[in-house]
Amino acid sequence: MRRLRVLVLLNSYHVPPDTLKGHTEQETVAWRMGYDVVRALRSRKHEVQVLGLEDTLRPIREAIDSFKPSVVFNLLEEFHGETAYDQNVASYLQLLRIPYTGCSPRGLMLSRGKDLSKKLLAYHRIPVPAFAVFPIGRKVRRPGRLSFPLIVKSLSEDASRGIAQASVVHSDDKLAERVAFIHERVGTAAIAEQFIEGREFYVGVIGNERLRALPIWELEFGDLGEGQNRIATEKVKFDVDYQERRGILQGYAEDLPPELYARIQRTAKRICKTLEIDGYARVDFRLSADGVPYFLEANPNPDIARYEVFADSAALDGLKYPALLDRIMALGLSRARAST
Repeated sequence: MRRLRVLVLLNSYHVPPDTLKGHTEQETVAWRMGYDVVRALRSRKHEVQVLGLEDTLRPIREAIDSFKPSVVFNLLEEFHGETAYDQNVASYLQLLRIPYTGCSPRGLMLSRGKDLSKKLLAYHRIPVPAFAVFPIGRKVRRPGRLSFPLIVKSLSEDASRGIAQASVVHSDDKLAERVAFIHERVGTAAIAEQFIEGREFYVGVIGNERLRALPIWELEFGDLGEGQNRIATEKVKFDVDYQERRGILQGYAEDLPPELYARIQRTAKRICKTLEIDGYARVDFRLSADGVPYFLEANPNPDIARYEVFADSAALDGLKYPALLDRIMALGLSRARAST
């Protein structure tokens, strides 16, 4: 790829220091993606400027006017403190007619709401767990079609925010208690889904019109302890010490029959098409005891740190890290050309 001027957008608290030396592995979790992306782009001789955002769009316009980037590498996970507002930043970039990486505003909107995405996919006969939504300020009444156990999550937050062992409930009292926790501590509506006991898979998908499904990755829960649910809690995903103690690993999904493997990859691409996700995404599944891959959620613009799931699976598929970032930028540039 030719040398580009790249404006990297990050949330201000994710802007990395110049070096990670002297910091613990746990301390670097928040900076790792930005650090890896910036370092790899510079290794490819791209001219890079980093911009940390909080709650105003003005710095984007100022940076575009002064730096005149070829493409904006969008690594925002939220805006103005709201996960759902990341689509507004993408819309702003689109209005400015500046090429940007990752998902379009429409795909971000359709995939962020867990109820909307599941309704759309169920309509297209993609297996999804039965679910119900519990808005803030309303009494919790479980529909008769929902049987225990259930898992209670935030309706709109991602990155396992608010998910703990107590999220899996077995009674109406515990359901009401956990819904109240989501309302009060996370500040969003809650969704309760049928809990699918089984293996958890992640499938990376990259592309705009023509989609490429990457090798399937599995979250291996190791030894969580007796009576613990095998779920991706915040500790499982982000607590490095806990991961090491419990033997929690992520790696290539082995021992899947070829037909099932291909089915999961095809389903991941169908999900991205249905939810109009472009750029790159990660689709999460649970495999039930009877061999049905149930859709959990779609994550547009997932973590692309060098040794996270998406980059690892891309590398196994022959797309090494710097080349992966070039590919992501090329997709943003081609989408911009197609819209003019």
